[in-house]
Amino acid sequence: MEQNQRRTFLKNVATGAAVLGTGLISAPFQSAMASGLTETGTADVEEWFNKITGKHRIVFDVPECNSIFPFAWSRVFLLTNQKTGSAEKDCNVVVILRHSAIPFAMQSGMWEKYKLGETFKIDDPKTKSPSVRNAFWQPAPGDFKLPGLGNVPIGINELQASGVMFGVCDVALTVYSAAVADAMKLDASEVKKDWVANLLPGVQPMPSGIWAVGRAQEHGCSYCFAG
Repeated sequence: MEQNQRRTFLKNVATGAAVLGTGLISAPFQSAMASGLTETGTADVEEWFNKITGKHRIVFDVPECNSIFPFAWSRVFLLTNQKTGSAEKDCNVVVILRHSAIPFAMQSGMWEKYKLGETFKIDDPKTKSPSVRNAFWQPAPGDFKLPGLGNVPIGINELQASGVMFGVCDVALTVYSAAVADAMKLDASEVKKDWVANLLPGVQPMPSGIWAVGRAQEHGCSYCFAG
């Protein structure tokens, strides 16, 4: 019975996501854009980008779960700059989580409560099963190892400690929370509020992910696709 319910839930979410690619979503999507987006405050977000002052600047565009790479590449950028004479303080790394990568912006409690691992097809690197936690938030020592490098500090909190900036797409939060709410027979506005209230510390909501990627480039960041 439980297995059937899980399949039905995932089918409903998948159907909702598939509709996003058709004209049928136009009116409701415009309505969500008009009334459902988080009040991020454009001035506050613009000020966030003003923190980009380093000599070497890069933005990682993350629209999909791509294993460890969005986080590993952020660390590699910092490490190789150090190797070539540039300290962390002289570098800026911006990571924009958008589209189906938005679960990485949320606390583990949201992953368990809303089955985000199953919904977004993200497996736990330890269990190899649909994740019920954000594996990249406060990972245990030794959770992530790379051949030839050994243990690498690529947890979001570890990257933030090195100055890496994380933003998340509010359009994706709006649309996907509505799809999940519909599948679970919940109120869409309440699910959205829950997701936003449980964003990781220091993660900045953006009007949209593509808006944020553009702003980062306007602030001198080189573009790198990481999804």
